[in-house]
Amino acid sequence: MISLFLSISIGYGQQATINGVVKDSTGSVLPGVSVRVKGANTGTTTDGNGQFSVQASATGILLFSYIGYTQKEEPISGRTSMEVTMVASNETLDEVVVVGYGTQKKGNITGAVGVVSQEAFESRPNTQFGSIIQGKAAGVQVSSPGGKPNAGLNIRIRGTSSITSSSDPLYVVDGVPIADTRSINPADIESMSILKDASSAAIYGAQGANGVVLITTKKGKEGKTRVELNAYGGLSSVWRRLDVLNADQYRTLMTELGRNTEWERYTANTNWQDEVFQNGTSQNYQLAFSGKSNNTTYYISGGWMQQKGAIRSAETDRYNFKVNLEQKVNNWLTLGTNVGYTRYHDVDVADNQAVNQGGVIMGVLSTPQNIGIYNSNGTFTSNPFQDWENPLAFTDGSDRGYRNQRVIGNAYAELTLLPGLKFRSNFGIDAGSGVYDYFLDPIRTSYGRAQKGIGRYNTDQRNFWIADNTLTYNKRFGKHNLDALLGMVAQKTQWENSEIERTNFSGTSITTPNAGSIIRTANVGKREKANASIIGRVNYDYEGKYLLTANFRADNSSNFGPSWKWGYFPSFSAGWRLSQESFLNSTSWLNDLKLRAGWGIVGNDNVGEFAYIGRVASDANYPIGGEILPGTRPSTIANPELKWEETKQTNIGVDVSILKSRINFSVDAYMKKTTDLLLNVPTPRSTGFDFALQNAGSLQNKGLEFQLNTHNLVNEFKWETDFNISFNRNKVTELRGIEIFGANIANRDEVSYTTVGQPIGMLYGYVYTGVDPATGDALYLTNDGTSSNSPSSADRRIIGNPNPDFIYGLTNTFSYRNFGLSVFLQGSQGNDIYNGTRVESEGMTDAKNQTIAVLDRWTAPGQMTDVPRAMADNIANSRNSTRFVENGSYMRVKSATLSYNLPENVLSKWKISNIRLYVTGENLFTITNYNGFDPEVNAFTGVNDPTQNKNTFIGIDYGTYPQTRNVIFGVNVSF
Repeated sequence: MISLFLSISIGYGQQATINGVVKDSTGSVLPGVSVRVKGANTGTTTDGNGQFSVQASATGILLFSYIGYTQKEEPISGRTSMEVTMVASNETLDEVVVVGYGTQKKGNITGAVGVVSQEAFESRPNTQFGSIIQGKAAGVQVSSPGGKPNAGLNIRIRGTSSITSSSDPLYVVDGVPIADTRSINPADIESMSILKDASSAAIYGAQGANGVVLITTKKGKEGKTRVELNAYGGLSSVWRRLDVLNADQYRTLMTELGRNTEWERYTANTNWQDEVFQNGTSQNYQLAFSGKSNNTTYYISGGWMQQKGAIRSAETDRYNFKVNLEQKVNNWLTLGTNVGYTRYHDVDVADNQAVNQGGVIMGVLSTPQNIGIYNSNGTFTSNPFQDWENPLAFTDGSDRGYRNQRVIGNAYAELTLLPGLKFRSNFGIDAGSGVYDYFLDPIRTSYGRAQKGIGRYNTDQRNFWIADNTLTYNKRFGKHNLDALLGMVAQKTQWENSEIERTNFSGTSITTPNAGSIIRTANVGKREKANASIIGRVNYDYEGKYLLTANFRADNSSNFGPSWKWGYFPSFSAGWRLSQESFLNSTSWLNDLKLRAGWGIVGNDNVGEFAYIGRVASDANYPIGGEILPGTRPSTIANPELKWEETKQTNIGVDVSILKSRINFSVDAYMKKTTDLLLNVPTPRSTGFDFALQNAGSLQNKGLEFQLNTHNLVNEFKWETDFNISFNRNKVTELRGIEIFGANIANRDEVSYTTVGQPIGMLYGYVYTGVDPATGDALYLTNDGTSSNSPSSADRRIIGNPNPDFIYGLTNTFSYRNFGLSVFLQGSQGNDIYNGTRVESEGMTDAKNQTIAVLDRWTAPGQMTDVPRAMADNIANSRNSTRFVENGSYMRVKSATLSYNLPENVLSKWKISNIRLYVTGENLFTITNYNGFDPEVNAFTGVNDPTQNKNTFIGIDYGTYPQTRNVIFGVNVSF
């Protein structure tokens, strides 16, 4: 028995040299084919003659893989030579892509659909899925209002399509539309489809005007249970600092402004950037089980993430639990559910505000270094001349935190009624509740002492449900393929919120509002919105050569009056695969060539609940009989003719694949026209109102998008490149005489301006012409061509454009044996930034500290300089002007990941499928001429005031939390 076992072992382990040649179906040799021994870490590639030589067991299996060809397994079976034939693959074209209410082969898509694959999510660690999209899909602009851990992301697909309504795309997770995306764990995502044009997004009708992002979470795969453990930890830091005046320089400036004090009391030299900026940390752990057996498909995961920001006290943590189950009950019934639970918590820090408003970033620049952190009694110090506390009072002086629990899920049943005919019923929910808890004690801070303490407790609830029932029919008639969909959708959202604030606390032993004796605020609000829809779609193709798609959706919205509740959203698109025509199908270097064209209408009803109704407010008090009694008042004027914003879009595209699919290229051109913009239009005061919501404007976006994927090297050393670049031009075409201003910077008038004939959100102010050497006063261009220190408001004009000329992303992926390197560059070109931070830090009007730029200020007659003189309590020298407009273009190494996969022969001993070790650097290097903390910022994007047109407030930096440089170490293990 022992000798038999030894003979078998020796026979199995005996190595032999196998020589061979690899050819395609035409008999041509294939150089650069990867030849690997299955289950071992050995292999080679074919040479220029398609030949290879490899050491392997006589009973082993060789794996052959090559770009554009189907992978092939070839048993050795004792042979020492072999000839292998590989078959060209249409794998890319046959890839199944999720589209609205269904799937479609990528090669048959006729609209503009971007796909972000699972590989993109696995290429680098991230806590927000929007960061993965950035720079990966043409026509999709991803920006962040700042770099703090709880900052959301602003995604614009083919430009901004509205002024007052939301311009965010619709996010759909496993068929459930969602609002806040921060609860989504990227580790659970399988793939993402981005519906960019109206012909693909019209199936979502009233919600599709800004594009649609379809998120599909992971499902189990056929085979044994798969266990995956992912973990990483990292450090983060602010990548740039700004130089400010030291203690002596600050004292000189204050003396120059006529301010003096007992300077012997202020002898510290505190570097506030050192005190507030810190090394942030991050850690993330994810464990998942998945598989498919006995007609049951399952994916179960749990995870925890924590980030502590590079700004003191900023932090976020999130618990995730995900279950996806599908059971094929019999040959006609399938049941399934996708449920995710999230528990989210964060501690925010105030940015985008001046130091006297609690802004931390402005605080590190504006607080003089002459003062320490604490007074002798333990309270926080303040500016020597004003009661502006130091920035640590804003980070450490209050207890504050937001926590949220959320469930997103659906349950569905799919019935096969007849061959090709299926009925699917789906019910989904997005239910969340949040609490914001705040306490400012009555002792440590000057504001707390003035208010005798503040306690706040705010709650919010959002309950959304959707029910959709669809009937699909698939049929093949010879060379004809037909796919039809018909369905009904109903959905409803309900919001509830409450807030209470009390002041006048006796101490710090009880921090909840009930310990305050004065009720300042006590409010409760309830809102709701409902939609009902009918949807339909027909896909047809002839021999995969001529492709047609038609969508239709009719939407009923509770936001509009009886005459305009229904909106109708059709779309049509067609494709022609020229590569299958007889005059091209013999072209050996051409793998695929498809022309696409589409047109459609989508809508937008995100304007406020029951917006057409004249609303009533409860904040009116009436004196009756000498007593003040509560009452109500009309708050908005009714408009029963209010209707949808409507966006019509035309798209033309070309997809090309050549050289055995080693080069894949797509280009799209589009024109979007949005009409019936919902705007607050001034009304005669005789109505009793200042504004009325009306359909009163239009705008357009037009652009070009290019996407390129190349397999540059396909030998043992592999190199793949993904590049995309997008050009979008936005223009307001009608506003009915309205001009929209906003974004007031430091009480120097609004710097954002939207008017007909220009892109939205243009920068507005004076043209700065320099400094009068005789007086040191700033000079501004007037309309008569002269320069003056006291221009009129009529001399203001457009001074900058925050909209980029183009955005781009470039990813290069290299691999050699078990090593991998991915480098992702991302950038924006041609956009201006209004550096409002400099208005405060170079204005020299009050007791705030300044940057070292003011060391060049005018101080004597005849001095030539670009920095005006200091002027106490006078903004004439620091008006909103071109002086503070900077080039916001940048190119950034957004991420670089170096990875190593442990060899298979090592893993087999441990019975582990894969161990991947990696290190990732984010925001490692930035090329920019911008002088602020970071060019990738937008101070007012997150403004949550319904009276403000936040879509127009772009390209402004006002003490914004900067992006951070991160270094992350991680491991992925699968069993």
